[in-house]
Amino acid sequence: MARQKKTSAAASSLPPLTTDQAAALQDLAGQLAAALEADRDLETLKELSTGRTGDQTFDLHLIKALGSLAHPGVPGLLAALFGAGADKSRRKALKRAFHLLKTRGVPVPDDLLPREEAAPLKTPGRGLAYVSQVLGNGERYVVLEGPKEALGGNFLVVRVSDQEGIQECHVLSLKSRQRQEFWGHFREQGLTEWATPPAAYAVSLLAEADGLNPTAAGGSRYRSLKPRIWQEWGRPEEAPDLAALLPHLEPPEQSRLLDQSKNLAGNPLFHSWMPGLDELTPWLNKIREIQESPLVLSDQQRQSRVDDVVQEAVGALYAPENRGLWRSRLLAMAYFLELRGQSAEARLAQAAAQDLAAPPRGPVAGENPFLQELVWQSLRLAWEFLEKTQKEATTSSPLLAPSTENLLIRR
Repeated sequence: MARQKKTSAAASSLPPLTTDQAAALQDLAGQLAAALEADRDLETLKELSTGRTGDQTFDLHLIKALGSLAHPGVPGLLAALFGAGADKSRRKALKRAFHLLKTRGVPVPDDLLPREEAAPLKTPGRGLAYVSQVLGNGERYVVLEGPKEALGGNFLVVRVSDQEGIQECHVLSLKSRQRQEFWGHFREQGLTEWATPPAAYAVSLLAEADGLNPTAAGGSRYRSLKPRIWQEWGRPEEAPDLAALLPHLEPPEQSRLLDQSKNLAGNPLFHSWMPGLDELTPWLNKIREIQESPLVLSDQQRQSRVDDVVQEAVGALYAPENRGLWRSRLLAMAYFLELRGQSAEARLAQAAAQDLAAPPRGPVAGENPFLQELVWQSLRLAWEFLEKTQKEATTSSPLLAPSTENLLIRR
């Protein structure tokens, strides 16, 4: 019973899936289960999975789901999908699934998995790495997971800022049940999606943040651990340049994707990039003046004036002198999305980032479509909130006295 409890706890400690990933997992697992019951051949089963695996977190959940099916075709399918060149985490998950299948009477050949070669001690890169999305204030989390002998714990949690360096650095020793609580803590903060980059890339983020501000709160703690981090997860110079990790965009494709990049503003990953209510107030007041103007304006004229206000707001809220910073954040998000298997969204973020490298385009050409849509949606949400508040309150217009409630926080 104790062994069964331990196995169950280990399985539940997997990093969480997004809502879309969970739906995709349920769909794929259902299709594979139906195909197994219909005695489909192995090639057909593999075709069903083509293009739908590759993300480590998704694969670990799929292995767990298939391992719960007491069908004689499951072991061969798992080996075909994940056996060749399986990394440490996938191999461990496969062994756990094979053990569960054996306990349920499913025959599992001993030679399904290739023999695991013994790795020399102190080989860099044994540890796993996770990175969160980039928040609107330029912060993100880097989590390193590895053996306790490396750092004195099995998790290193670092909060980094692209302006202020390493803000926090903690070593944690987490057991299986505590890992579930650990990831749950991040979910409560809205950090539901994580990517698993090459370990050296995560290490390079730590080194870059430390170089920005050596006196930052978590800097000294990081530097005391740096030699062991480099030994276990690799050195920062081993990470390829971010530009080399993303495909080249030809001018026609860049133009097309840039126009579509406004769709990113509706992605929850970018909600924290929206300006706060206090930042939006001057332009909300200008929109109110347009709406209440005594001049007789057609709908087209009124919309044109509102568009001008939005353009002005974009130029002020995302000032030209800060465009390089926003470009770097967008490129980091492009790679994050690429790691998550969201290549279409990654190209949109990449196109928006590359546009910010060019000189400002002026009022005729219009602002960066992504930033413009981000500001437009922020203004719309703030307007709706203030209109609702105004109807409920008997005090003066909140446009002139902004609410203290933080509706939109650029984190």
